[in-house]
Amino acid sequence: MDKTRKLTLTSLIIAITTISSHLIFIPVGFAKIFPIQHFANVLLAVLLGPWYAVAGALIVSTLRNLLGTGSIFAYPGSVIGALLASIFYMKTKKLGFAFVGEVIGTGILGAIATYPIGVLLFGKELTVFGFVPAFMFSSFTGALLAFGLLKVMMKNKVIGGLLDENSAYNSRI
Repeated sequence: MDKTRKLTLTSLIIAITTISSHLIFIPVGFAKIFPIQHFANVLLAVLLGPWYAVAGALIVSTLRNLLGTGSIFAYPGSVIGALLASIFYMKTKKLGFAFVGEVIGTGILGAIATYPIGVLLFGKELTVFGFVPAFMFSSFTGALLAFGLLKVMMKNKVIGGLLDENSAYNSRI
């Protein structure tokens, strides 16, 4: 797949994710959890690789913040989750590991990374364990949806050679 098609697919996933952020989010304290972000992270991680997944996570987080449907906490969770999902998938070539990478990256590491931001911005001693359950729920739900969609697409050969051509099998990405 040439770069134009990769950028087009990335842009399409970013657009769908950003538009759906107005419809599907769960406010939890200062954070707004958004399972569709994690869905997009896993799709981009598996289909296009780490650079596209991380760029997609950063762009969606920025757009959500600009449009008022996100919070500053979107950055650490989504970026770390996208990166880990990509790395786990590239190393193992198994969808299950992309799922696990997203949940660990966002649900645990991303939640822990938001703690200092919360303390600095809000000046309150926030409990790190308050973020972990919310981020785990969000990342688990979104990653599970992506896992299911990708499994169905692979079984029905909808994505055909796309996986062979991209992230896990192509070291140029």
